[in-house]
Amino acid sequence: MSPSNSNAAPALWPAAPPLPRPVLSDQVWADAVFLHWRIEREVAARYMPPGVEPDEFDGSAWVGLIGFQMRRAGLGKNLPLPYFGNFAEINVRLYSREPDGTRGVVFRSLEAPRLAFVAGARLAGIPYVWARCRRTETRAVPVAGASGAAGIRGTSFGYASERFRGGATTQFSVLPDLNTVAADDLSLHLTSRFGLHAEILDRTRYLPNTHRPWPLHPATLTTLDDGLVAAAGIHVEGPPESVLYSPGVRTFFGKPRTLAAP
Repeated sequence: MSPSNSNAAPALWPAAPPLPRPVLSDQVWADAVFLHWRIEREVAARYMPPGVEPDEFDGSAWVGLIGFQMRRAGLGKNLPLPYFGNFAEINVRLYSREPDGTRGVVFRSLEAPRLAFVAGARLAGIPYVWARCRRTETRAVPVAGASGAAGIRGTSFGYASERFRGGATTQFSVLPDLNTVAADDLSLHLTSRFGLHAEILDRTRYLPNTHRPWPLHPATLTTLDDGLVAAAGIHVEGPPESVLYSPGVRTFFGKPRTLAAP
């Protein structure tokens, strides 16, 4: 790929569908780190709510470990919550698809340090977990080249967490290449998502959101010691196949809908 402006977005990013009103929440997701592994379709299918199936790419389902900095989260539009609307979050997620082609994510867990936020989200059916969750940043990180000599330097971004109950932990960081845009089909498949599927009150619901294209950059994995994916009931081996970084986007959530009973 040729070097590009660090704020550029992939040219093939799909257009977000119109957001059903009213706007329920307005958030900024900053310094996002995406790690993804291939998994068997049958593994992902175990955790799909009724009416949706795993959304595959290149013959595989995928599981993601994603960390980002939540900023200015609040109810409605332009109504950020002081303190409670700013925190680091880490989630484990799968990718879903409805019969009509609507694509989304299915969360297996979401780590956050704000107990009030966690409690409210769990009441709404979103599987947040209370944890000591924080963003990490390390400057001037050398990356070894193929010959073993020190290569590029820069700032690595990452996240670490420890659950208050159960003790599951994670720590991961990446060094992004901010001179290159990630515009390959897999990167778009994993990040161009405009809603989530969840089983709430015995029915599958779709909560839509919208945002401009992620500014996406390929990244080099610098640290990985994770127990959250395994705690979500999913086994992966080796390093992630896809490693991405984004400085972030602002997103809006709209009115949810209920899927027809399968």
